Amino acid sequence: QLQASGGGLVQAGGSLRVSCAASGRTFSSYVMGWFRQSSGKEREFVAAIRWSSAGTSCADSVKGRFTISRDNAKNTVFLQMNSLKPEDTAVYYCAASRRFADTPTAYDYWGQGTQVTVSS
Repeated sequence: QLQASGGGLVQAGGSLRVSCAASGRTFSSYVMGWFRQSSGKEREFVAAIRWSSAGTSCADSVKGRFTISRDNAKNTVFLQMNSLKPEDTAVYYCAASRRFADTPTAYDYWGQGTQVTVSS
């Protein structure tokens, strides 16, 4: 129901935009979030956005570099990633929750993930 795409290989300092398209149901009233998980580490919060786009939150590690946005008409959420660093390398997952939260357990629906690799 959530399909993430747009990952790839990029050099440090570059930009990438990942997308998450929802199908099968509408997520316009849900909080949409992005998480990431790198090898050997726990899944960590990246960013979240309220259904109305009036409220967003980003992890300190990406603040000022990443921007989350959504298009409810297209049932799609985006994560624009600029000034990428090697430590941003991870599988990026989109998820949907009925509440504004930064913990994975608060999210009910998950996409399959898309790999982002940043080379130094």
